[in-house]
Amino acid sequence: MTRSKRRKMQRTGATSGVRRVAHGVPLASAALLAAMSTAYGQTAATGGLEEIVVTAQKRQESLQDVPLAVQALSTARLNELNVQKFEDVVRFLPNVSIDGNGPGNANIYMRGVVSGGDGNHSASLPSVGIYLDEQPITTIGGALDMHMYDIARVEALAGPQGTLFGASSQSGTIRIITNKPDPTGFDAAYGVALNTVSGGSEGYLGEGFVNIPLNERTAVRLVGWARRDAGFVDNVPYTRPFPTSGILPDNSKLVEDDYNDADTYGGRAALRFDINDSWTVTPTVMGQVQKVNGDFVYDRTLGQIKVSEVRPDYVEDRWMQGALTVEGKIANFDLVYAGAYMFRDVDGAYDYSEYSYWYDSLYAYGNYWLDNDGNPIDISQYVQQQNNFTRVTQEIRLVSPAEERFRYTVGAFFQRSTRSIEERYLIDDLNDSIEVTGWPDTIWLTQQDRTDQDTAIFGQADFDVTDQLTFTAGLRYFWVDNSLKGFFGYGLGYSDRAPPGPGSTDPRGPGSGEDSCVLREPFGPAGPNFDDAPCLNVDKGVKEDDYSIKLSASYKLTDDKLLYATYAEGFRPGGINRRGSLPPYLSDWLNSYELGWKTAWAGNRLLFNGAVFYQEWEDFQFPILGQNGLTEIKNAAQAEIWGVEADIVWQPIDQLNLTAGVSFLNSELAEPYCGYTYPGTSTPVAEQPCPVFDDDGNATGNFQDPEAPRGQDLPLTPQFKGNVTARYEFPFMSYDSYARGALVYVGERESDLLTFDRGVLGKLPAYTTLDLATGFGKDGWSAELYVANVFDERGETARGVECVVAVCGAQVYSYIIFPRIIGIRFSQEF
Repeated sequence: MTRSKRRKMQRTGATSGVRRVAHGVPLASAALLAAMSTAYGQTAATGGLEEIVVTAQKRQESLQDVPLAVQALSTARLNELNVQKFEDVVRFLPNVSIDGNGPGNANIYMRGVVSGGDGNHSASLPSVGIYLDEQPITTIGGALDMHMYDIARVEALAGPQGTLFGASSQSGTIRIITNKPDPTGFDAAYGVALNTVSGGSEGYLGEGFVNIPLNERTAVRLVGWARRDAGFVDNVPYTRPFPTSGILPDNSKLVEDDYNDADTYGGRAALRFDINDSWTVTPTVMGQVQKVNGDFVYDRTLGQIKVSEVRPDYVEDRWMQGALTVEGKIANFDLVYAGAYMFRDVDGAYDYSEYSYWYDSLYAYGNYWLDNDGNPIDISQYVQQQNNFTRVTQEIRLVSPAEERFRYTVGAFFQRSTRSIEERYLIDDLNDSIEVTGWPDTIWLTQQDRTDQDTAIFGQADFDVTDQLTFTAGLRYFWVDNSLKGFFGYGLGYSDRAPPGPGSTDPRGPGSGEDSCVLREPFGPAGPNFDDAPCLNVDKGVKEDDYSIKLSASYKLTDDKLLYATYAEGFRPGGINRRGSLPPYLSDWLNSYELGWKTAWAGNRLLFNGAVFYQEWEDFQFPILGQNGLTEIKNAAQAEIWGVEADIVWQPIDQLNLTAGVSFLNSELAEPYCGYTYPGTSTPVAEQPCPVFDDDGNATGNFQDPEAPRGQDLPLTPQFKGNVTARYEFPFMSYDSYARGALVYVGERESDLLTFDRGVLGKLPAYTTLDLATGFGKDGWSAELYVANVFDERGETARGVECVVAVCGAQVYSYIIFPRIIGIRFSQEF
């Protein structure tokens, strides 16, 4: 039975609609595949590769014994690779890709499961789950850009992980495991670094930790960091007057070289209390503040590393999580409780003047946006935003003894996340009559509350049929409840006579904002107030319940060679569209079939791991910029993804580690994307050519070409990615010295799913980066000189525009990697 036939959905509420934010336009992403010592760490005392223990199945196991495609970066490996931020981690995880606009504004994808355009506050939930220790920290609008210091390991679980990790782990899960307090002894370290960016400014880093035993059962661990990422994009003078008025915006006060810098500082405090030999309590508090100026993009109409913004562009991203983990024994069973409360506040502003310019060019918007005396004004739009996110999570699970032939994990999970959204689109000196009521100079207002709730029970069991053959089965039954409530749109004096835009049939434009408020009186909007907004004009929700399964078999050829086969289902909840004329979008499912191997050779000096997989992505959610630049989420029928991935770790001698990794992907539409649903339903039209329906929902007998035909490649992920890394250790005088290098290749990628949009944006070209470093040290200290992106490659990770491509497509932005960075760092352990 197909997943869509098993679906149970309830819809509640009334009207809806949405406005696309400037930096939420469809973006491309580059999968930065780097080779890695994924299964093992540094040389063990007896030679060979040291084992890494992971908890990918919520019990401790050797990574090479886990029948999953899991990569793990140990503490030593993270330090060797000079990993500082989340995107550095992604570079060294096969099958993980990232898109975004600088620190704190990135979306994560795995195994090519990406359609583009994710990250809008009212759009789809992420498809990759991110965990900090036991608690999920997945958020819409970009992953937390956590500073990566004093980390025990990072685990990347590829493929659906819905059985154990839930709805936001549709295509994979990334787990960041911190080092815990240790009562057995004092420990401390610190590190400092300075760097300079080619054609840009300077950056620095300071970080340190201390582990203090308070008694034989109690310890506290304190961690802190401060980092500056150097700027390298220049904001140049603005030279383009608005067509209808001839007014030239003045950005002279904002003209600056290297204006896109970022400051990050934060800390973590953890306490470990061993109640007795069986029970441990670990409370943790972690927080970070990140202040980002400018954009990590360039305007392709101006040339590389240049933009021309006429309004300030900045973000302050503050987050904190308090977590409690209780671990203990009940008879021979392990009982774990993990709870957390997290908040994230993102405040900022950004320039939106390109939207104004191109709509003025095509539709003479400047004739509508005047001052109180009817005179033309500088119609440069800009946005001020306040977004507040909270998440409460609770999980309890019982784990049976690992040595038993039949072993299992059972548990219950609950999470509730809220997001309060306030975004003002402003034009200075705007006529009072077209402002949003009570909001001076505001042409558009979004003020809404979004709630996503997930409740689940889950279990996974393993049975050893023989000493070599093991069967695994997992099940998760869940209930989700997603809602959006509030106000969006224009003021009453503007919304009932809005100028036309792409796709408009009414020359005044569609009614929106105050003009579409819930009516309680026969003469105009009189709906209930919503906070400080004029009224309530969106109040809608979706409820679903269903289950996902996992079936797996593994066979040990020998003690160090494992084969496995897995079928797993990944799930992402459906949701609502704020535009009232559109139906809710359906949940989408990922059905994955995988064959994998984990092998060790030559006395544990050579590891060769890999997998082949086939994935069916059903009814996948696809955000687009629709009529008048409003975000619409539609289901895009079916996609298919075939892939092969492999990595090799080789230690020919104790002093030399070599790694290599490759990934081949073929991801394409299995059915055409027509861009609309059958009348009165949420089911996407997936016929080629696409049938046309009249206003009453009847087929007209006419047809049109699909927006993306069957067989069209999915965007953002290259067909081939590969890398090679090497590290050589050697004595120099009386010092322990080393040299390392990492070569990463990212293939050509499509920038968008839609045929028209990708034709305008163009393909993302392939690029290659080389990182080199050398260092020395002894007696607990070390010093290093490093060069990242040695050849100063201008690798593009995405392309986007500020409004719908049909309007703003002549001004394309490229999202790029950091230019060459030269730095030195010093660290010391006590």
